[in-house]
Amino acid sequence: MRALITLYLGIFSVMALSNAIVPDLASYASGTALQGQIFSAYFLGAFLLTLPAGILSDRWGHTYFIRAGLLLTIVSGVLLLMDSSVYMTIFARLVEGVGAGLFIASAMSYLNSRPDHTRSIGLFMALLNIGLIAGLIISGLASNVLGYRSAGIMFFLVVSIIPFIISILEPFDGQKAVLPFSREAQVITNLVYYLKKYFWMWFSSVVLIGITGAVTALYPQFSGNSPETIGLQISAMNGATAIAILLVSHVKFTPIPTIRIAAIFSAAAVIASYVTSWAFIVIGAFAGIIMIAQLAFLADAGKEQGTFMGLFNTSSYLGMTIIPFFVTFIAELFGFLTAFLITASLCLVVAGTIGLCMQCRVETQCPLS
Repeated sequence: MRALITLYLGIFSVMALSNAIVPDLASYASGTALQGQIFSAYFLGAFLLTLPAGILSDRWGHTYFIRAGLLLTIVSGVLLLMDSSVYMTIFARLVEGVGAGLFIASAMSYLNSRPDHTRSIGLFMALLNIGLIAGLIISGLASNVLGYRSAGIMFFLVVSIIPFIISILEPFDGQKAVLPFSREAQVITNLVYYLKKYFWMWFSSVVLIGITGAVTALYPQFSGNSPETIGLQISAMNGATAIAILLVSHVKFTPIPTIRIAAIFSAAAVIASYVTSWAFIVIGAFAGIIMIAQLAFLADAGKEQGTFMGLFNTSSYLGMTIIPFFVTFIAELFGFLTAFLITASLCLVVAGTIGLCMQCRVETQCPLS
């Protein structure tokens, strides 16, 4: 039971700490380009480690990677509290992302090996979203009340130490599967094959998940609002995503047209966010619809669900890495309006290309029924 507490409290603290810096992002660097690098560095680390950690944890066991992920999360929190140069902050965020990639991949692999995997994975994903929201709200409030920008980071750093200690005291009972070399070669072959076969599906994940990171990275500097206000505004997007996931998962729909329609509405919502932060709720809601539609399509794509889920998570992290970095750089050079317009244009590109990958058949019936 304590092993599950490690995972549940661990995912909450890892996600909360990852968002704790966002309300005060404008105070860590003077320009939007550097702020975008700070924001994206976390997702780069997660992108690099998520897929390898999932594969390796099946071979060498989950325990080492779960503990390593939590330990690196703690190390990153300490580095962020050192309050040094902007490039050290970027490095700390990279370490934080590596820790998250190790922890999330191995934790989900462990939970999927349990007989009660449906219930345990559901609770895990719920706490993931709650952690993201808590990181924004608590850090924003703490910064505003205490006048110390790292108050939220310090709080969630302490929280993250608890699951790490429990992981030392309580061993995990996940089975260790040693894969022969030929099997590893087949995994690589499958990865290349599915990358090509469903390229535009992965592209949609990169862009449509990445835009949520783009508006998150742009808004602290763009709005000029207090950390408390920014935390509440961005947490509304995460909350809308969670609610949309719960609602849409009970609705029958055809995935490809749903993604296309949601991409178009997401483009409109991004443009609206230039005028009002209330558009964050719309962006978050359509992000939830898109994720459910993508997962529904992949569920019927074949038996290699482990590979599909690895590619889905990796492409999502890639989007959260490159899209915010790109649009904040554009904002630095050409202004915020151009950055928001380009972000919206990327959504429209997805709407035009989502049906082009092999077997991405566009059904003619109404996407939601």
